[in-house]
Parts: sequence; structure tokens; C-alpha cells
Amino acid sequence: MRALYVLAHGAGAGMRHAFMEDISRVLAERGIGTFRYQFPYTEEGRRAPDPAPRLEKTVRAAVAEAARLAPGAPLIAGGKSMGGRMTSRAQSAEALPDVRGLAFLGFPLHAPGREGVERADHLAAVEIPMLFVQGTRDRLANLELIGSVAGGLGDLATLEVIEGGDHSFAVPKKLGVSREEVLEDVAARIAAWAGAVTR
Repeated sequence: MRALYVLAHGAGAGMRHAFMEDISRVLAERGIGTFRYQFPYTEEGRRAPDPAPRLEKTVRAAVAEAARLAPGAPLIAGGKSMGGRMTSRAQSAEALPDVRGLAFLGFPLHAPGREGVERADHLAAVEIPMLFVQGTRDRLANLELIGSVAGGLGDLATLEVIEGGDHSFAVPKKLGVSREEVLEDVAARIAAWAGAVTR
């Protein structure tokens, strides 16, 4: 295993969602293990996410457990949408032990139709490498705005763009790219970045 990705789910679906399972599978094929976990509200069958402090506490507990289960494995952390953002909030408040970098699968920069960058303000306090994998049709992250956010973070930020991808990396059929091919592309970009930040 080249690295272990502590992978948080998004707001609307838990760790057993098809996307979470599929991205874990294709990452494993590239030597990147995943440690998936549930936020309390999902585990308890509630739809509304917990307050941010509880979510961030869960991130910390998951990172600690991943490190315990895979001693010595290089760690990266992050996740899908809200899960990635809660991971970066936790990291910005206090460094997550042994985590080498943060990988965001669709960073939720703003609500649909309400463009802004305030949700990214805390990233200035993150002092480890960050990978943003973003679709060009993501309604939660205007590509120009997320590009400006990544650019403002300097060498710590890498932006990888999935052409035609929406917030879940679904692409229009007219592009002639299968779902599996998109996932393989996403995984390849994560694996290349992870190899650089954990060597």
C-alpha cells in the first residue's frame, strides 16, 4: 500500500454509497488504500448533518483510528464534498497527526446559484498540500472561482479538472466517456498526487 486515504462521505450519502465504494476500488488498484467512515448523523439514520464541531471531531477520530490500524502507512485525508471540507476545517484548526496532504473530491465552495469563496477562507491556515479534483459542471464550485482559490494557496494547492464532470463527476453521454473511465481518471490523478506528497 503506497498510501492510506482517510475518506469522508458527502452530506447526502454515507460511506457505502456507490461512488464511495467505486472510488475506493479503483484507488486500491493503484495502491491507495481507503479508510471510510460515517459521520454520527448518518450512522444514526438522520438526514441533517451534525454541527461542524462534531463533524470535525469525527474526522480527528477517524484519522487516529486509521493510523492505529495501519501503522507506518503514509496518510492522506479528505473526502467527497462536505466530508472534504470538514477535513480541511479540522486541519486548519489543529494539524491532523501524520497526515501528509488533503484530497478533495468536489470541494463545495458555495451553494448552487450563490457563488462565493467564503467557505474556502479557512484553507489559508492549512499548511500541507491540497488536491482539488473538480468537474467543469460542478454547481457547487464555479470553476473560475475554485481556480482562484487554488491559485491563492500557491504551491500547496493542485487543481485537477474533470472535463464535463458535475459535482458527482457524472459526465454527459455526448462526451463518450464511461462512468468507469471517469473514476479511473479521478483515481489516477489522486494516486499521482499522493505519490508526490508521501514520498
